[in-house]
Amino acid sequence: MNDLNIQPTEFDLWENEIPNSIQNDNYEEIKFYEDSILVKVSQVKTPTLTIFKPKKPNGTTLIICPGGSYSTLSVDKEGTKIAEWLNSIEITAVVLKYRLPSDKIMKHKAIGPLQDAQEAIRYVRRNSKNWNLNEKKIGFIGFSAGGHLASSLANYYNDQLYRPKDSTSAKPNFLILIYPVISMDKKTTHKKSKNCLLGINPSHELIKKYSNEKNVDSLSFPVFIVHASNDKPVPVENSIHYYLALKNKNLKAEMHIYEKGGHGFGLGKSGTSKFWTKDCELWLKRNKF
Repeated sequence: MNDLNIQPTEFDLWENEIPNSIQNDNYEEIKFYEDSILVKVSQVKTPTLTIFKPKKPNGTTLIICPGGSYSTLSVDKEGTKIAEWLNSIEITAVVLKYRLPSDKIMKHKAIGPLQDAQEAIRYVRRNSKNWNLNEKKIGFIGFSAGGHLASSLANYYNDQLYRPKDSTSAKPNFLILIYPVISMDKKTTHKKSKNCLLGINPSHELIKKYSNEKNVDSLSFPVFIVHASNDKPVPVENSIHYYLALKNKNLKAEMHIYEKGGHGFGLGKSGTSKFWTKDCELWLKRNKF
């Protein structure tokens, strides 16, 4: 529950037909609860947006992409809890429950999550006036595999992956990546995320396209990156290589690498990763978000 006593509201992302979809009545979303709290979902086939409004919104919006290896979504730790933190600093938060890649419900599973990410930006931007938000201050924050989706959007926001209903831009204004999967290269990738998104034996071209450190030419907005040195599932080299790619293009980027934290630390664990939210708040203020 939103601790500022404004109830979150959920919307279907797609008003009409979901693009790139295959009708499969036997494929149903699976929900995982702990102590009556929804913590994870899998087999998502109907994507949604859940908006969390602060009492005094400052006009900035962050669309949250939970992680989960492209096989589940950690909707509590990397969704609701992140939204509540953002609300506490007057930022409007929108949790994106995106489709997880599956040949059972998608014609082309590699683009399904990215279609949802593009439409999420467009949806929020279209409604920015109604929600009293600034259409030029819409960012994406992604965790783990959600960080891969966010960084994919940063590269491919202008790709026509479906037919939008209008000319609203899918370009984010800023990007925040928390222990992100970035590369599909076998030396540094997270194998399960790669297999779920691209399949067991993807082509060289597909691996290159979704190795996001290799495709940063279109980025023209600030990026904030967080990782822990002792992250074993998603090696810190994902963030380091991405940061260096941005630096080599003279793009705006800030990176914080903490000694400890492992993987999946959410808002932080005891130890060095516990302070990333404060560093992020300072960065948001400096960039006038």
